[in-house]
Amino acid sequence: MAFLLVFLLVGELISSLGVVLPGNVIGMLLLTAALALRLVRVEQVSAASDLLLDNLAFFFVPPAVGVMLYFDLIARHWAAIATSIVVGVVAVLAAVGLSAQLLLRRGDRKASSTGGNKI
Repeated sequence: MAFLLVFLLVGELISSLGVVLPGNVIGMLLLTAALALRLVRVEQVSAASDLLLDNLAFFFVPPAVGVMLYFDLIARHWAAIATSIVVGVVAVLAAVGLSAQLLLRRGDRKASSTGGNKI
C-alpha cells in the first residue's frame, strides 16, 4: 500500500505545481511507467491493488450520496446532462474504434512487409 500512496503523493505534488491533470491521474501514470520500466515489481503492489479492487464498490458511496444531495439541480438540467453523457460516450467509442483500426492496419502493414505472421 505504501507504494501506491507514494505515487499518489508524488502525483498530487506535481499537480499542485500547476499541471492541469489531477494528482491521482498523474500518480497512476507514474506508477504505470514505473511498472513498465520495472522500477516497481507487480508483486510489490498486487496485494494492495487486489484489496482496493475487491472493495471498489465502497468508493462509489460518496459520489452516490452527492448525486442524491443535488437531485433537484440534476432534475432541472437533466437534458444537458444526458446529452453530454451521450456525446461523450459516442466520442470515446469513436476514438477507441478509430485507434484500434489504425493500429490493426499498421500491424498488418508491418507483418506483410517483414514477411511475418499476423497474430
